[in-house]
Amino acid sequence: MLKSNATFVTEFLFEGFSNFSWQHRLALFAVFLTLYFLTLSGNVIIVTIIHLDHHLHTPMYFFLAILSISDTCYTVTIIPRMLSDLLNPYHTIAFQDCVVQIFFYLTFGINNCFLLMVMGYDRYVAICNPLRYSVIMGRAACVHLASGSLGIGLGMAIVQVTSVFSLPFCDGSVIPHFFCDVRPLLKLACIDTTINEIINFVVSVCVLILPMGVVFISYVVIISTILKIASAEGRKKAFATCASHLTVVIIHYGCTAIIYLKPKSQSLLGQDRLISVTYTLITPLLNPLVYSLRNKEVKDALYRAIWQKPLPS
Repeated sequence: MLKSNATFVTEFLFEGFSNFSWQHRLALFAVFLTLYFLTLSGNVIIVTIIHLDHHLHTPMYFFLAILSISDTCYTVTIIPRMLSDLLNPYHTIAFQDCVVQIFFYLTFGINNCFLLMVMGYDRYVAICNPLRYSVIMGRAACVHLASGSLGIGLGMAIVQVTSVFSLPFCDGSVIPHFFCDVRPLLKLACIDTTINEIINFVVSVCVLILPMGVVFISYVVIISTILKIASAEGRKKAFATCASHLTVVIIHYGCTAIIYLKPKSQSLLGQDRLISVTYTLITPLLNPLVYSLRNKEVKDALYRAIWQKPLPS
């Protein structure tokens, strides 16, 4: 039933970190701004190095470059506005701007989930079927897989945005979050949102459980194959190629699943905000950090670029 105070909302106000003191908000601004610049510069460096060094023109690094671009777009959608609101926590966001923000946030967030799944499949083919790797993971296949991830992100985002913004909102239009997200917006609706909650849960399951399942199965087979390698050096090298991806997967899927798969009754918005900081700031930074520090090929390419040595032919 529609509540009596339902109205056409033209703008929203983020609660964000407004309950923090000015000194705490200023400290958070400095920390978040530093992490934001590190994220942007790290992802730009990764994409540039992969583009310049032909040794990195392989499927694994192609997907890593796409992931870095997606991460950059993802953070640009959320972080600049959050930084602005830390300095002035009482700025409003127009209704249409909120629609745009949640659309791109969901598009690139979901795209990242499926890109990580695709990268897990790439590692599976490389280790479990190395003789046919170049055939299975050809250029066309890589482009189709990357395009498919983005297409799924766009489709799921359209479903979510249509579901949320078809609802009437009440006079109280304060979003208890620092960006436009599905669950906080559903709490502002003036009608029963059970159907919308179900849609959100189904989308979350498809976006998280399906990719996590594929990654889990891939790594079960990968580990089984690696353990059969006779050489200790060979096993170590095979594990090393998977360690970076597995680290990012655990952090990314773990934080996102905590937010979107736990029951509504257990959803504490203050706690959700802290976890959201992790996957909007920390996870995009981890991608270039983990892949550069744990990957010899990337470190070698960085060394050649920094010292301006000619790239080997």
